[in-house]
Amino acid sequence: MRYLHSAIRISDIDESLNFFCGILGMIEVGRRDSEKGRYTNIKLAAPEDADHARATNTLHIELTYNWDAETYSGGRNFGHLAFGVDDIYDVCQRLMDSGTVINRPPRDGRMAFVKTPDGISLELLQKDGALPIKEPWASMPNTGSW
Repeated sequence: MRYLHSAIRISDIDESLNFFCGILGMIEVGRRDSEKGRYTNIKLAAPEDADHARATNTLHIELTYNWDAETYSGGRNFGHLAFGVDDIYDVCQRLMDSGTVINRPPRDGRMAFVKTPDGISLELLQKDGALPIKEPWASMPNTGSW
């Protein structure tokens, strides 16, 4: 068995690409429009996985934009996507600066949760163990749900 991808439904292509690529730094590795199915699939990979994702069609997130309007609530019971990051404080600061709410701040220097524009939870995990605990993160309260 081989892991292929995770698919999430999105309501706005530009907003989602800004979030995943512009803010988080992921790379678009493929795109397909289906006239018959009335959807667009956009494949995104972490920079470290982009070449492998292109070559094997694995290790990516598939953003699915359905052309006919549909309301998605609660991520259709989708749990979360997890990403290992080089510096959790830098990533969370970049997200906050963009207006993204940090639902579970990295108080422990290791883990944080945020939501995509469509309400999908993202878990951010510090690579290679926790960073030293520091402010403002250490005393920042949780916000909302994740």
